[in-house]
Amino acid sequence: MSVKYTTAVRWAAGAAVFALVGTALAGCSTDGRETIRFTFSKREAIPFMTDLVAEYNASQGDVRVEIDTSGVDVVSASFVRGNPPDIMLANYNYEIARFVQRCALTDLSGTDAAASTRDDLQSLMDQYGSCAGRTSALPYSVMAASVIYNKDIFAEHSLDVPETWSELLAVCDELQAAGVTPFYATFKDDWTVGQGWYDYSVGGSLDVLEFFDDLAAEGADVGPDSDVSFQKDFAEPMDRMLQLTGSYVNEDAASRGYGDGNLAFANGEAAMYLQGPWAFSEIAKTAPDLELGTFPLPMTDDPDDLAVRVNMDLAAMIPEGSTHQDAARDFLEYLYLPENIEAYNASQLGFTPTKDAEAPDDPRIAGMIPFYDAGQVYQGPSVLVPKTIPVFNYTQAMVLGGDPNALLATMDADWARLAFRAPAPSTETKESEG
Repeated sequence: MSVKYTTAVRWAAGAAVFALVGTALAGCSTDGRETIRFTFSKREAIPFMTDLVAEYNASQGDVRVEIDTSGVDVVSASFVRGNPPDIMLANYNYEIARFVQRCALTDLSGTDAAASTRDDLQSLMDQYGSCAGRTSALPYSVMAASVIYNKDIFAEHSLDVPETWSELLAVCDELQAAGVTPFYATFKDDWTVGQGWYDYSVGGSLDVLEFFDDLAAEGADVGPDSDVSFQKDFAEPMDRMLQLTGSYVNEDAASRGYGDGNLAFANGEAAMYLQGPWAFSEIAKTAPDLELGTFPLPMTDDPDDLAVRVNMDLAAMIPEGSTHQDAARDFLEYLYLPENIEAYNASQLGFTPTKDAEAPDDPRIAGMIPFYDAGQVYQGPSVLVPKTIPVFNYTQAMVLGGDPNALLATMDADWARLAFRAPAPSTETKESEG
């Protein structure tokens, strides 16, 4: 993922306890029920999911679910050992997608859960690869992110939400003229630059899905003379990003981190903030009644180009190596019951990826609903490259004064080198691979 979150120490400690208990009890049950191990990776949602597991366990007498929150590294090791979890809800990124690409996950296409999910999200899932003939993973929670803005500041200065690049610059100029900092930036934490400034700038400028499809086709030939490249296609978005970060942010942005940004924005020190909805709870600790809204960052002068950044915050998977696949499928169907999946997403300010789900009712994210409903979404380009390409570091270097052309050229070289070393993708469905 891709996107990072602040995790309270008490939940980290609780996660360790749950991980140990889940590992110890998986495969055995004192009441004779079939026991399955359920890996869950979103730490701030552990209390919610723990309660849901308890409700499932109490609802029937055949299957007992043990929750395991030990994290993706432990899960990866369990695949190598041939003892993967029976079912997973994990952030969908390159680390997890390796299991998809290697056909190490079962086909979920015949489940009711698969039938209930939105068809238009499949192209986003496939950006990380696929196993021919299989639906290896199902989206469970979609997190949408865009510009957070202070409604009171906008109203005080009679400002409308900008829908074009020109309108955005005009809003920034009016705010500055009134002595208000347009954007609060936190360049000390590289991920806040990558998931916010970089992702929003690129996603608002070009078709991210098409770009990465074309980049994959170029493979090891990506470079200054290829049809597509970071250096060529991202040059204008980065120039515009740097226009914003160079003129319209707090003067101390280079030394401010995520926590500083949440506090400063809560205190009204800027009109806009490039963060996802995970920041709302942190802001609310200081200003619980602050009127906030969201809108996509406009990067062109065509309002039709507006789109919001999304990531598959959680996806459901059942490994081939599970020896309890029927029981895991029963729990999968329980997870996807409308009352369960919708309640989970409401608790996390996420969008429910099922066809008949109601739109979120939190007014803070209402500005993103029309774009999500219309499919005007993109996955952040920062998460669509392997972790061996340090995009966060590169983008942080740009906003701190590094040469964007040189850094984009380095990204091209990194991509080409990895593409050269990568094995050719399999076009056949494998029965099992751990």
